[in-house]
Amino acid sequence: MNPDVIPSVPTLDDELFKTSLKVLRVTESVRELQTMMRDKSTSRSDFIFYADRLIRLVVEEGLNQLPYRECVITTPTGQTYNGLQYEKGNCGVSIMRSGEAMELGLRDCCRSIRLGKILITSDEDTHEAKSVYAKVPHDICHRKVLLMYPIMNTGNTVVKAVNVLQEHYVNEKNIILLNLFCTPQAVKQIQTKFPGLTIVTTEIHHVTPNHFGQKYFGTD
Repeated sequence: MNPDVIPSVPTLDDELFKTSLKVLRVTESVRELQTMMRDKSTSRSDFIFYADRLIRLVVEEGLNQLPYRECVITTPTGQTYNGLQYEKGNCGVSIMRSGEAMELGLRDCCRSIRLGKILITSDEDTHEAKSVYAKVPHDICHRKVLLMYPIMNTGNTVVKAVNVLQEHYVNEKNIILLNLFCTPQAVKQIQTKFPGLTIVTTEIHHVTPNHFGQKYFGTD
């Protein structure tokens, strides 16, 4: 087990959550990033800087959940080295708009990875989440999917996005949700509906920084 990841949190005791929830170990550095992103006095430029750093940590841990194979390579000095290579067939899908803030972090780690997008809106009358746009790789059903959505309060948007992926025949076991902040309520809903899905996040808290999208994209 990766020593930098806590597989569960004290408020979620069910065995399901212990195996499918990955919470980054909260070091002083991680807590500083979380603090600066929550601080209302943080400037937009600093907010983006701290957010990008935290996103990168989540992306790196998300990559740790992908399958790999052992390989042997030759070094420039002619020596052999027993290493690892990721299996091919991975892609990223961002839930627009806030999820797009995580695309650069994924690109920085996986230069040639294919990306898709899903747009979910809330019905004005019923407030029910509905899909209005989806563009994903044509062979996504054969890929591992890194689903990107930084702030999760109820989980309704992610539930609808996963439904869209399932309509494209993606198995929930092949979905890894990359998230920055989420509530216990959201975690419970996602993992109850999709027990095979994996969540990677930095914090589970009843209050999330809902100003993320406005602050990051400068629309606040």
